[in-house]
Amino acid sequence: MTQPSEQSQSNSTLKVAAASFIGTAVEFYDFFLYGTAAALIFNRLFFPSFDPLVGTLLAFATFAVGFVARPLGGVVFGHFGDKLGRKSMLSATLMIMGVATFAIGLLPTYERIGVWAPALLVLLRVLQGFGLGGEWGGAVLMAVEHAPAHRRGFYGSWPQMGAPAGLLLATSVFALFSRLPDEQFITWGWRVPFLFSAVLIGIGVFIRLSVAESPAFRAAHKTPDANAKLPIVEVLRTYPRQILLAMGARFAENGWYYILVTFVLTYGKQRLGLEQATILNCVLGGSIVHLMAIPLFGAASDRFGRRPVYMGGALGCALLAFPFFWLIDTKAPVLIWLALTLGFIAHAAMYGPQASFFSELFGTRVRYSGASLGYQLSSIFAGGMAPFAATWLLKRFDTPWPVSVYLLGLALVTIVSVYLSAETFRDKLTEPTSPAPADSATGTDGKREVA
Repeated sequence: MTQPSEQSQSNSTLKVAAASFIGTAVEFYDFFLYGTAAALIFNRLFFPSFDPLVGTLLAFATFAVGFVARPLGGVVFGHFGDKLGRKSMLSATLMIMGVATFAIGLLPTYERIGVWAPALLVLLRVLQGFGLGGEWGGAVLMAVEHAPAHRRGFYGSWPQMGAPAGLLLATSVFALFSRLPDEQFITWGWRVPFLFSAVLIGIGVFIRLSVAESPAFRAAHKTPDANAKLPIVEVLRTYPRQILLAMGARFAENGWYYILVTFVLTYGKQRLGLEQATILNCVLGGSIVHLMAIPLFGAASDRFGRRPVYMGGALGCALLAFPFFWLIDTKAPVLIWLALTLGFIAHAAMYGPQASFFSELFGTRVRYSGASLGYQLSSIFAGGMAPFAATWLLKRFDTPWPVSVYLLGLALVTIVSVYLSAETFRDKLTEPTSPAPADSATGTDGKREVA
């Protein structure tokens, strides 16, 4: 008699995971489309009076602005997601991202309106970051909180797959239109991928409206005192260690990823003189492997634990810091693809278990705020700054080895942070109404009691 309900639960979990994947892929399509354009063309459109490398630095500075806005989005949507539910926030974040991306496709360039063009570009990038800042926490919590306890790593990796899927789609669409004659691409071709976002947003909103609210959220909010009055205040007071360690755990994952998908485009084109299509194709090839590797590492974390899998990825990044550029500097497409693929595999070992790992660090009543804050705050210092920092180091020293040292430093921060974190893969997601105090017998610095 139990089989039908178990089958129904499995189908529901799969549906929610698929909806999280599709919605997150759409959001990251919008976010990564900007990064690709910033690396390849925005210097000519919005900063034409500067040296090409300086113009790229300025374009990457506007790229980083989106990351500054992400913690604000995480705080705002985390607050309402912890009080009102995960589902209701996801359509709102998708709409904000979609409107901003569509508007970039309509934006006049510097040639038409002068300094207003980069100013408006920055404003729209802030809106993109605000939307994505609220998106991640809700998407991963829907997947993790619907999943069976022994499959949280696997199902939590589904919204994580949205990042490479969005990158693949953004890079493919941009590469398609970049084949136009240069004059047509500069005039109108670059706009079409941004305008195409409107179609994807409609699909994403429709799918997200079809799934049920998280059962963990519904169960936790049956009692009158289940709601935290100010989730962000409570999570900062109760889980400060977890937030800091989650931030540190993201340094290698986040920083490395934006080196792989944005800085490499600039490095290959401007430093090595490679054809734009060559480096884009290598990124696409590596991203396919990345997409397949993420759920494998998510599932591995259900078997071996979050920490050893995550630590393995960080160690892989540390070992790859210098060979990465040695391989790319050969200018051989196969070796460039190999460098990127190894980087993507190391990243997948961190990104696969990350959703479940971060979700398990916090109690239900503040989980959206806590996971979002730990995830998004680090993006300012890691992912947002990585392309800018790498480009500045390359311009300052005229050699990639300082960039390798920078990447090694990011990996070391993550290794230490994961080492200091508690293992969570056997923890329950349910909790007492009041979270455990920092000096409780659990010994987890404010982490909830585990039954």
